[in-house]
Amino acid sequence: MKKKVVSLLAAMALTVVALTGCGSAAADTTDTAAEAAEGTEETADAEAADTETADADTEAAEGADMSSVKAGFIFLHDENSTYDLNFLNAAKAACEKLGVECVTKTNIPEGQECYEAACELADAGCNFIFADSFGHEDYIIEAAKEYPDIQFSHATGTKAHTENLSNYHNAFASIYDGRYLAGIAAGMKLNEMIDNGDITADQAKIGYVGAYTYAEVISGYTSFFLGARSVCPTATMEVTFTGSWYDETAEKEGANKLIEDGCVLISQHADSMGAPTACETAGVPDVSYNGSTASACPNTFLVSSRVNWEPYFEYAMTCVANGTAIDTDWCGNLETGSVELSELGSCAAEGTQEAIDAAKADIIAGNLHVFDISTFTVEGKTLDSYEADVDTDADYTPDHEVVVDGYFHESGEGFRSAPYFNVQIDGITLLDTAF
Repeated sequence: MKKKVVSLLAAMALTVVALTGCGSAAADTTDTAAEAAEGTEETADAEAADTETADADTEAAEGADMSSVKAGFIFLHDENSTYDLNFLNAAKAACEKLGVECVTKTNIPEGQECYEAACELADAGCNFIFADSFGHEDYIIEAAKEYPDIQFSHATGTKAHTENLSNYHNAFASIYDGRYLAGIAAGMKLNEMIDNGDITADQAKIGYVGAYTYAEVISGYTSFFLGARSVCPTATMEVTFTGSWYDETAEKEGANKLIEDGCVLISQHADSMGAPTACETAGVPDVSYNGSTASACPNTFLVSSRVNWEPYFEYAMTCVANGTAIDTDWCGNLETGSVELSELGSCAAEGTQEAIDAAKADIIAGNLHVFDISTFTVEGKTLDSYEADVDTDADYTPDHEVVVDGYFHESGEGFRSAPYFNVQIDGITLLDTAF
């Protein structure tokens, strides 16, 4: 899938896999009550953009008979997983706002159970069905073929644009933008530690706990690192992997290993509180994912980024009500309100919010691109060309040139929405690649 000079292991060619969490028995619930998502800190420009988007969504919804829509949602786990909880809250909030009946199925494995759950939702009258985990995709496609009059959507999937089904769609968001902004908070904290004499500039080493060596994780830790390095140029990073999306013990052990190895700040791409609690115990600043950990880790929490799925759910369900086509590959961003940062933690460095706001405005204006090839090297060289596996096949064959106009077009327009950045850049060391 990758050019040899910039490849990781062959296993990394698996492209994007959705974050997951732990679960048990399957459950059905019908619920139209909202569970408010955690508050986020937005810039003035983003607030204005969000207002415009909300106005457009409201206008579309007002002209639609939303009572004709019944939505079904399939989740790999339940509210105990931060990943699934983020989807659950968004689904319930969107359905409450639009007055849509919401049926959820939790703890649905990435197997035939997913197909069966989708069929049950279809037979129960749901005309919009959504699944949240990468491994659900083939089973949702199978259901979409069996129920051509029902609209199916899937998070982080890769096949909608090649399946060519009018009732099957993929969706994601430019979370790499959010991780870059969270990285700025990390870099500002490193600078504060250097200025205070807590560490030297060459000790500004970040640790990162990842689940698997997949494109989504690689894209995430790389964008986070580039954000940190944009304000702290001496920053380096070490990454360890757990081989599970939700393993509190492994994530805690991973964080402790990184701390023992001299990492002075930790972030993660996994779903439990293992890494944040390890940081709180050790007194090491931490950047979490999918939700603030400020209440559990008041002394070490810096910031958190997340995908807000509510805008997509509102958009897709309004399309169903209006009888209009849902985008084959939809990718939300900062402007649509689909990528959010939490409020800063109490230990954030002075000036952090201002630095984040400035970078966010530049991203929205198109003046800053996270994967600008002038900001990183690969084996000492500029990455001036790269073919990515966008049209996924069994061999993960590279098929699209994605370095254009001076930057790597992650989830680019005209490509698929799910991440495919899988380049190992200089400054980041992988401690293990077994997963």
